Amino acid sequence: MKELNEVDRSEEFIKLLAEHERRLTAYVMTFVPRAADADDILQETKLGLWQSFDQFVAGTNFGAWARQAAFNRILDFRKRKGRESQHLMFSDCCIENLAVAFERSEGLMDARFGRLTHCVAKLPSEHRQIVSLRYHDSKSVDEIAEKMSRSVAATYRVLSRIRLALRDCILEIGGDSRLQSEPIQ
Repeated sequence: MKELNEVDRSEEFIKLLAEHERRLTAYVMTFVPRAADADDILQETKLGLWQSFDQFVAGTNFGAWARQAAFNRILDFRKRKGRESQHLMFSDCCIENLAVAFERSEGLMDARFGRLTHCVAKLPSEHRQIVSLRYHDSKSVDEIAEKMSRSVAATYRVLSRIRLALRDCILEIGGDSRLQSEPIQ
């Protein structure tokens, strides 16, 4: 395998980090309750990933490699905090079990996201726009109603119908059976 030059190496790192950044953030925030602490750990992790990127084997799972680096920084953070305070919420054993569960759920989450993406694509364009406004742009129902020239009540109703349609579509293509009994938020 050819060796990457510095520019290619930088571009590859940025691409991989961008692909995995959201999950890495979710991972760290799973273990660290304060956003400021999580941000610090994420910054330390990203710097460490860049500094050791030459050790990453191309073609392997960058996300798992990044999460392991983050996990090590989380443990370091807990040790530092443990010396400052005895009020840590979870034991180290519990943290390790959560990390294992997070790794196991990654494939399941990818499959669920794939089904959801497929089902959203099948929605009428106006409904896709409403979904995008609500869940991508984080607009309130009032803001969506105004933008779509609808009443707030009508917007709530259409969101409810969209959620039901998405649930039915996901179940139709072999989705998670838990959706049958759990309301979609």
